[in-house]
Amino acid sequence: MTQGAGPYRVMSNRPVLSEGAVVVRAVEPDHIEPIRCWRNAQIDVLRQSRPITAEEQVAYFERVVWPDKRSDRPSNILLGLFENGRMIGYGGLVHIAWDYGRAEVSFLLATEIAQDDERVSSLFATWLRQMQGLAFDDLGLSRLTTETYAMRTLHLRILDEAGFQREGLLRQHVRVGGRAMDAVVHGCLASDVGRPG
Repeated sequence: MTQGAGPYRVMSNRPVLSEGAVVVRAVEPDHIEPIRCWRNAQIDVLRQSRPITAEEQVAYFERVVWPDKRSDRPSNILLGLFENGRMIGYGGLVHIAWDYGRAEVSFLLATEIAQDDERVSSLFATWLRQMQGLAFDDLGLSRLTTETYAMRTLHLRILDEAGFQREGLLRQHVRVGGRAMDAVVHGCLASDVGRPG
């Protein structure tokens, strides 16, 4: 098997998550270049200070992501978002703290889709439901968090609607286009969305 191919060991019971035409499954080696391009094009909404080179992307996935696929307690679970067989975004559960039962939700759409508010609303809401199911039902985690830059008002509204609670404001936390920007922290407990926790 090619390094990086296949599902995450911790998702062996349910390697594919789906809702309607949307499918979520583990990232594969041929996905890392589109991910790099999306990240570099949308750097202002990410915790990324400079563009990533193709070599850096390959090295990161070889060193961090692919070994996590075989782990019983991966640090990150990176997943692609597919619609009608085409990858249109990615993200997952990152900074997983298994001993504390928590993870952070990550999400990024293809650059051309990220400009369409209606598509963003639908796809992000679907993503959050899938991540809640994966985290709470499949992995036994009890808490999810997010950190969203204050300028992303649509994403903040969708988080509010999806059962995430605003837990804090990180004032002037990042610089976007040379100006200080706040970040909003959300949290969601399994019990907030009717899951045992």
